[in-house]
Amino acid sequence: MEKIPTSFLLEIKNKTAYITVNRPDKLNALNMGVLKDLAEILARLKMDDDVRGIILTGAGDKAFVAGADIKEFQEFSSAEAWQLSKSGQEEVMDELYTFPKPVLAAINGFALGGGLELAMACHIRVAIEAAKMGLPEVSLGIIPGYGGTQRLPQLVGRGKALEMIMTGEMIDAQDALQWGLVNYVVPSEELISTCERLLEKMYRRSQKAIAAAIRVVNMGLMQPEKGYEEEMDAFADAFGTPDFKEGVSAFLEKRKPNF
Repeated sequence: MEKIPTSFLLEIKNKTAYITVNRPDKLNALNMGVLKDLAEILARLKMDDDVRGIILTGAGDKAFVAGADIKEFQEFSSAEAWQLSKSGQEEVMDELYTFPKPVLAAINGFALGGGLELAMACHIRVAIEAAKMGLPEVSLGIIPGYGGTQRLPQLVGRGKALEMIMTGEMIDAQDALQWGLVNYVVPSEELISTCERLLEKMYRRSQKAIAAAIRVVNMGLMQPEKGYEEEMDAFADAFGTPDFKEGVSAFLEKRKPNF
């Protein structure tokens, strides 16, 4: 693989790409350069047939991603802010949300602002017990700009989402679990291994079926009137795939499928 930007670490092992935001001195804060680098990495991993899943985390023991680089905002005009939101959403957050391979956020500390939006764009979130999450943008006189106002209500419901957004306060990992913001809360030493175990389960299933499931679930959330039709089409299309033939043959022959 090509040279990796210095703002990230990337390791590919056992079908899994481990992406680490590598700015621990800045609590892994996002800026335009970091987002651009992540967009390039995701584009390359999407085309890499050796990669079947991604674990995204932050360097150090304090933060997953503790928000955006606020200094970058100071001189922005409204037009520049709109472009920042557009590029961040379309090139990174939406790309993660629709990524055809499973993407797990390993939340190893603070996930605030753009960092929580990054985690919410992933398919599954696993947090350590000491993690703290929040969208504090109203404290700066702004609102979330990378999809947070849309994805948080999908996960925790309108009431809790508005509570988090309007107070700007952090919640702890147990509240995040209870509200449905994260899938699991684990001790820090079990964070990556928990993500790996989840991915291993997925790797034993049909890659094509998983990609279809991601697409159909997203369609139902984004365009509810099209969700059922998209499911019917994807269900029918699956019957013409080699994975369907292998899955059914394995079931009838009482063996594990070889996807």
